[in-house]
Amino acid sequence: METVIDIKHLNKSFGQREVLSDINFSVRQGEVSCLIGSSGSGKSTLLRCINLLETPSAGEIFYRGENILDGQHDILTYRTHLGMVFQQFNLFENLNVLDNCTIGQIKVLKKDKETAEKLARHFLEEVGMADFAQARVTQLSGGQKQRVAIARALAMEPDVLLFDEPTSALDPEMVGEVLRVMKDLAKRGMTMLVVTHEMDFARDVADHVVFMDKGLIVEEGAPQDIFNNPKEERTRAFLSRVLTN
Repeated sequence: METVIDIKHLNKSFGQREVLSDINFSVRQGEVSCLIGSSGSGKSTLLRCINLLETPSAGEIFYRGENILDGQHDILTYRTHLGMVFQQFNLFENLNVLDNCTIGQIKVLKKDKETAEKLARHFLEEVGMADFAQARVTQLSGGQKQRVAIARALAMEPDVLLFDEPTSALDPEMVGEVLRVMKDLAKRGMTMLVVTHEMDFARDVADHVVFMDKGLIVEEGAPQDIFNNPKEERTRAFLSRVLTN
């Protein structure tokens, strides 16, 4: 399976505080990879380094075999290949749902309005939000906002979707509607890297699970290995705290 993103010896420090240390892992075409671990373990920082919202302090990020940190690559072009879904949705509240899903296509990808709207409506349909195309963002529930955010990311037709704890800001009854959309994307072969506290999702949907603690990758592997037979004591301790069954 082709490697889309390959992280090598990635470090990130904020001042004297090192938050990521010698991170090495790969994201493969068509796979769902889940980053799990306690709050503060570096998962979201790693995601933000991958799409260069944070600048790594050291290391390399290869996208389809090319090191995008070598100074020869256009960062904005690289970012168009990565869709990002944030914990707090990050929708434009002054725009309606449809315009939220077309603005990036028009401004960044230079698509005409008609083409952008057709694609936006297609993906709003896929996430069950087509009937809300003209709604204002402020009228939506948290789960609806997050589904719009996913449609917006999909409308950019990215190579990889990055999810930063997409359900953690939602009321419990809204979590399921967002996870259903993500499961559907996984079934269709979307390449996804997901920071999540939803252990059932990681166990049932992921192809690859990465456990992080204190800025390090402690253990990684297939979900059945990580959840049923973790090798590291730190992994076992974390899972014993978070698993309910």
